[in-house]
Amino acid sequence: MGILSIIPPIIAIVLALITKEVISALLIGILSGTLIYVVSSGGGGLIEMGTVAFGLIAETVGEPGKFNIILFLGLLGALVYVVTIAGGSRAYGNWAATKLKSRRSAQLATSVLGMIIFVDDYFNCLTVGTVMKPVTDKYQISRAKLAYIIDSTAAPICIIAPISSWAAAVGSTLYETGAFQNELSAFIATIPYNLYALLSILMVIILSVTNLDFGPMARVEKRAIETGELGALDTELEEKILIDGKGTIWDLIIPISSLIAFSILSMLQNGGYWSGEGLSLSEAFGNCDASAALVMGAFWALVVTFLLFVPRKLIDFKTFMGGIGEGIKTMVPAYIILTLAWTIGALCQDLLGTGLFIGEMVKASSIPVGLIPAMIFLVSALLSFSIGTAWGTFGIFIPIVVMISQYTAPELMVVTLSATLAGSVFGDHCSPISDTTILSSTGAGCDHIQHVSTQMLYAMLVATCSFVGYLVAGLSYGNLLLTWATSVGLLIVSLVVFHRISKTKLDQLKFSN
Repeated sequence: MGILSIIPPIIAIVLALITKEVISALLIGILSGTLIYVVSSGGGGLIEMGTVAFGLIAETVGEPGKFNIILFLGLLGALVYVVTIAGGSRAYGNWAATKLKSRRSAQLATSVLGMIIFVDDYFNCLTVGTVMKPVTDKYQISRAKLAYIIDSTAAPICIIAPISSWAAAVGSTLYETGAFQNELSAFIATIPYNLYALLSILMVIILSVTNLDFGPMARVEKRAIETGELGALDTELEEKILIDGKGTIWDLIIPISSLIAFSILSMLQNGGYWSGEGLSLSEAFGNCDASAALVMGAFWALVVTFLLFVPRKLIDFKTFMGGIGEGIKTMVPAYIILTLAWTIGALCQDLLGTGLFIGEMVKASSIPVGLIPAMIFLVSALLSFSIGTAWGTFGIFIPIVVMISQYTAPELMVVTLSATLAGSVFGDHCSPISDTTILSSTGAGCDHIQHVSTQMLYAMLVATCSFVGYLVAGLSYGNLLLTWATSVGLLIVSLVVFHRISKTKLDQLKFSN
């Protein structure tokens, strides 16, 4: 389809940012893409366009991995709801408020929890939001800031953790290239050069400690502090907590701990850790079907929660079962957005060949060897932003990057692979049609477009520092110390400068209740 293949994601992204409404933007993007496909294939007519579009939606949802994510979201929504109406979340928030004495400690605790849950990004997004919302609300931390912390410690931590669903995906792609004897070792070698992931985590920590916010995020945070307006989407549920809540801190800790424990155990069982084949932990995580394991983890966590709540008469059987239904309903907007985001990604990859078009452009270009890592970072980011998936991007680009590196600069292969992964995460991190971005706003109870718009400038700053770092790495043939000194120095200086500029403007603004 050539250049036409990038039109649908551009339409979806621009409409989402202009209208602040992502569902219609995604649907229009899908319809425009199917129209391009139908006309290019010699067909025509609105009926055929609609048939292809909605057939693709049904096919996408029917994929086992994606359907399992829908199931997991529903079960997690049910778990969160019953814990909430039992008062567990409120009790935890009250307890944590006695331990965490400031906004700084609340943000740091959220960041640390996000880094601890490195097994899977979906799991990370929704679990961290569930646990930390009561605490961040207590200290008037905006939901946009919470969503940013969640999003910046989800994919970035998973892409540098050797035992994670992301490591498994990258490892399998590296293996398929045939260029590596041990794909796990190759993945580990990319970690020190994965500048975007590591700098994103560093920036979260710096902002949590120093409050050097700037841009739209600084405005949202100032409003939250002065008026208590957090930008929460779950006010109705929070009001219900005040009426029905009678639980204790353990009525949140036990269900969430059960979710974590059963999810990890299910991943190990699913991956064959106890099959008698002598698989290591990393191999078992690499072999597992993470989405299926998460469904089992959420199911058994619900069973544990039922046994914890109903026999104690914390809530009765009817209320518990009703809570499951209501909890599933809370996830309907996320279902719709995720389904449409997956569909436009599948449309671009499978029908329009967006990835192939961009990949061929890279292969056909004559880029100086020292600039290859930086250029690959940019192109990977562009594709990931357009199709809303880091996995799809590095699945397309890793084979291309390996081929380019083997023939041009073998000594820069690790750096270039790292740039591919980093660019994929950056594009995924700030794309409004990315599943992890959607789940971060869902987990935080934040308006999705507000999350995208407040996070964008932060992601762009980290990406700029990463791009400069890859320029240095390419021109210095992988000098790690020089690369990091340049990137981190630029990040810190930029944060201070942007904060001062933003503070000067915000000091003139006064928010009222």
